[in-house]
Amino acid sequence: MGARRSALLIVDVQRDFCPGGALAAPGGDRVVGPLNHTLEEAAVRGWPVYASRDWHPPVTRHFREYGGEWPVHCVEHTPGAEFHPALRLPPTAVIISKGQNADRPGYSAFEGSTTDGRTLADDLRASGIDHLYVGGIATDYCVKHSVIDARKAGFDVTVLTDAIAGVDVAPGDSARALEEMRAAGAEVTEPAKRS
Repeated sequence: MGARRSALLIVDVQRDFCPGGALAAPGGDRVVGPLNHTLEEAAVRGWPVYASRDWHPPVTRHFREYGGEWPVHCVEHTPGAEFHPALRLPPTAVIISKGQNADRPGYSAFEGSTTDGRTLADDLRASGIDHLYVGGIATDYCVKHSVIDARKAGFDVTVLTDAIAGVDVAPGDSARALEEMRAAGAEVTEPAKRS
């Protein structure tokens, strides 16, 4: 059995999910420092980098005014949908856009696609990736769904607990999400335990 090949998946570190944004996770911008550190590690270790983004149409059932549960956020081609300006994504990062279907929320990065229309799972497999380090926003929604879908697709997953932030609509949602990710077979680890 060969050595595992890892990639870094950064989930939805966008302006609208950070303080001052339309749907801010409390302290959402605190993930940027740890993620930048992990991006440096990825460069040294040769890990490919993937970054997902909510990329919603202006009219979608995901938004409250059209019957959904959330305020308008991360509308395609708007400032709120941009990645956090301090996040140091490399030029080679593969961008995964999701949430474009007006009838689905698109929480998981595995529901998204690359600029050339390839699914995240297909792109990972084409690159020989079998393990993902995952960080981003929000622990209890897009991170959780992405991690669980990664496990369903057969990928090993390490969740970077210093590089995630939750919305916690109900108190304890993020803690419950971490337990769900563990139950799905993900490793939930501090950075000192990365390998």
